[in-house]
Amino acid sequence: MSKRVAVIGAGPSGLAQLRAFQSAAQNGADIPEIVCFEKQSNWGGLWNYTWRTGVDENGEPVHGSMYRYLWSNGPKEGLEFADYSFEEHFGKQIASYPPRAVLFDYIEGRVLKADVRKWIKFSTVVRFVEYDDEKGDFEITVHDMENDTVYKERFDNFICASGHFSSPNVPEYPGFAAFNGRIVHAHDFRDAREFADKDVLLLGASYSAEDIGSQCWKYGAKTVTTSYRSAPMGFDWPDNWEEKPALEKVEGRTAYFVDGTTKDIDAIILCTGYKHYFPFLPDDLRLKTANRLATADLYKGVVYVNNPKMFYLGMQDQWFTFNMFDAQAWYVRDVIMDRIAVPADKETLLADVAERVAREDASDDVKYAIKYQADYVKELVAETDYPSFNIDGACEAFFEWKKHKAEDIMAFRNNSYTSVITGTLAPKHHTPWKDALDDSLEVYLQN
Repeated sequence: MSKRVAVIGAGPSGLAQLRAFQSAAQNGADIPEIVCFEKQSNWGGLWNYTWRTGVDENGEPVHGSMYRYLWSNGPKEGLEFADYSFEEHFGKQIASYPPRAVLFDYIEGRVLKADVRKWIKFSTVVRFVEYDDEKGDFEITVHDMENDTVYKERFDNFICASGHFSSPNVPEYPGFAAFNGRIVHAHDFRDAREFADKDVLLLGASYSAEDIGSQCWKYGAKTVTTSYRSAPMGFDWPDNWEEKPALEKVEGRTAYFVDGTTKDIDAIILCTGYKHYFPFLPDDLRLKTANRLATADLYKGVVYVNNPKMFYLGMQDQWFTFNMFDAQAWYVRDVIMDRIAVPADKETLLADVAERVAREDASDDVKYAIKYQADYVKELVAETDYPSFNIDGACEAFFEWKKHKAEDIMAFRNNSYTSVITGTLAPKHHTPWKDALDDSLEVYLQN
């Protein structure tokens, strides 16, 4: 096959795409030439931890939003690779909520086995992508940071797997400029120990606020306050944690909320989300969508309707993660290799997008959303040779997870679930989450 395919990003989505092509080659198929551009010096995407904030060693904006002591906030049984189980990687079943170092090791294990590192150009930043209407291909301008050279390459297809949890959405409130304390976005949050013995305010009521607040509580914050705009998270929080309505302003070190209450604080952490941000793309190739399950302008959630030679991976809001990226990657691979035909008329592509949006909008119930994304994964898996797995069983793990969080938000990670790949029940971790202060790979895997 004479095609050349560019992949931007060697995080979980980009690595899924490389594994998809490697799987086809392993089964005797003639695959395209694959080139993956990764701005970091190693693979893993957001699962890379760095102490840096602001800019990286090359002066580029830091990609990762990873922090020390992060543990999976959902059961691993909902994200397990269908072709590479946790048991295969670790030689045994492990507990259901691994910390970052353990998940990184698992992600890396599959792609080391697949031997796809040779397809990746590390420390290489994509500066711009253009589509040539006459030639029908893409010209990509890249910057090799190690050699400090800028050059161009041409590709028949382009896959954007750069993620959408790297460019922070940073609001401004009256008094921020004169606040006598630390203000940091979740993107630049690195270590909860910094906030020990502090009164911490977190703006936001979603997963970042929940988890970073829990980290601060675990590592000794004096108090934790979370501020919501629409509705509180509503968990049974510890005694030193309270939820407040929207922040109005800050004066000195006092936060004022719209209900008239106040709170003296030492630090503010902005858990205010991220933007889909693609500075290397022109308007005609740039995805513009909200963070939702049915992304705008993506047929089957991956094919860019304005140019079906271009694809986006992992751009949805997510319940499923690694295995959904796999389902997408296998589908994109088969489109590129002409195993799956994409409708030629744009109206059909847009109708597919509209139908997905309408179906998502039919309910805002969490259980509905989980099943909605499960059906999406099923749909893609059914059209490729990606190994079928018990997707409904993964849903059940998510439903149990939600129940366990409602029962005890600070202890839900102590529960165990059954792998839908191997059918084995995860063991209890040797240390309750709140007491597990050392989350290194070596300590976590101790019996």
